[in-house]
Formats: sequence, C-alpha cells, structure tokens
Amino acid sequence: MEIFFVRHTRVNVPSGICYGSTDVEVAESFNEEAHVVKTELDNYSFDKVYSSPMNRAKKLASYCGYSNAIIDSRISEFDFGDWELKSYNELYMSDQHFRKWCDDYINTQAPNGESLNNQIRRVESFISDVSHLGIKRACAFCHGGVLAIALGLSQGIKMKDAFKNIPPFGSIIRCEF
Repeated sequence: MEIFFVRHTRVNVPSGICYGSTDVEVAESFNEEAHVVKTELDNYSFDKVYSSPMNRAKKLASYCGYSNAIIDSRISEFDFGDWELKSYNELYMSDQHFRKWCDDYINTQAPNGESLNNQIRRVESFISDVSHLGIKRACAFCHGGVLAIALGLSQGIKMKDAFKNIPPFGSIIRCEF
C-alpha cells in the first residue's frame, strides 16, 4: 500500500513561532502554491483521501478537488500546548521546561500538549488503520511533522534524525507500507 502525504502550503505566521495545533491562516501565496500541488496530484488516483482537521490542510485538499476528504485528527500537527503561538527563541531564553524539551522532544511532553512519541503513535495508528482497509493508494493532506514521521517509518529512519529535514511547504511524499 502507498500513501501520498501532502504538506499544506505556507502559512501566515512569522518564522520561529510555534503553531502546530493552532488553526492559522494560509499565506497570500496559497493559490500559486496550491496550483503546483494540484498539478502534481492530478497524475494520480486515490482510493481514499484524508485530511487533517486543520483549515490549512483542508483548504489545500479542497483546492486539489478533494472537498470530501475524510477528516482524521491523527494526522494533525504536533500540539505545542501552552507554547502555541510563542517564539521558539523567547521560550528557549525564558522557559527551563522548553530547554529540556529541546534536548529530548521525542520523550518530553509540551505543557498541556504532547511529546513527539504521542504524535508518532497517532501517525502509526493512522497508517495501520489505512493499511487494514485493503486499499492500494491513499492521499493524506497534513503537516510537516506528519511527513517527517511517515518518511521515518517508511524508510527506517530514526525519529531523532527524521526531523533534521522536514519536507518544505507544498511537498508531496510517497511512502510504501
């Protein structure tokens, strides 16, 4: 089975801000970026199409012709909890727990949020459920963290290394499971 994971387009958030579970707006470049994604996806057909519940993912799914995508919260972005919409730099300078998280984000949970292990389990559950449907090809409109996890799982990359190169906005990655 193969799943095409599609990262949403750029967002209207300054660089360096935690915004995982916050439903932020897409950037003004949405139409141009979405057109590139749609053009690539038009080369494929999918048995099932899924989307994160976040508007930035649903909007891209709709633009690409999948307004009826199945909404699945397991492919949502990382939940930074109390750190949402705060600057990484400011947090690093003022929050001892954030510094601990930076040293071990795989196991350390964000306050009122999650650890990377929580997100990994969500994505693994999604992939497992989709694979048990017996379909050949699915598409999932989601987020950079989900793409990094999917790549890591499909290619046997250690999770600490999977996040060194998160695919850029508008990326499409094909994973076999």
